[in-house]
Amino acid sequence: MIISPSVLSANFADLKTDIKKIEEGGASWLHYDVMDGHFVPNISFGYSILSDVRKVTDLFLDVHLMISDPNKYLDDFIKAGADLITFHYESYDNLDQIKTVITKIKDQGIKAGISIKPNTSVEAIRPLLSDLDLVLVMSVEPGFGGQSFMLNAVDKIKILRNWIDQDKIQCLIEVDGGINEETGKQCQAAGADVLVAGSYIFKHENTKKAIESLK
Repeated sequence: MIISPSVLSANFADLKTDIKKIEEGGASWLHYDVMDGHFVPNISFGYSILSDVRKVTDLFLDVHLMISDPNKYLDDFIKAGADLITFHYESYDNLDQIKTVITKIKDQGIKAGISIKPNTSVEAIRPLLSDLDLVLVMSVEPGFGGQSFMLNAVDKIKILRNWIDQDKIQCLIEVDGGINEETGKQCQAAGADVLVAGSYIFKHENTKKAIESLK
């Protein structure tokens, strides 16, 4: 199980120390949530801070773009050090637009992912699976931290796991939102490969223990 702590919940006054803690705690990825105040109500941070993060860690940078026009900023995030860029299915009106963005990401040697909101059916992205390195199932509404886990995410994971295994596709399943020891186990049992956790890890008194409880 890959654990990807969400930097959104880190202490930005001492970010380097918090990143060091998750490295020592056994995390191999770092989840970086980008919110534009338009696609989602909140605003987080952009590519310049990602560039700073890249300078202090060798962790795999798992960048999640919750923004209206991902294509506009792909080059900036890739130059800043992203290893994987995941954008939302709901950002575009049709599959051709989405495929164009996936191709642009992969042509630059970066892994590409698609995320779906809780009310979006997994069937919508089935035609894209063979083109993707990762599918991110949102188990909360994107844009806000601290929400409760939505159980319909578990069914989505099971469906995706079945399709991916059946068609022998090299595509990871990631889950983000309300992840803790209990919900993490549910997602793992359903077939998830990557768990994103924010406050559960960064606010835990023992970072290593929190990460290990999710594996």
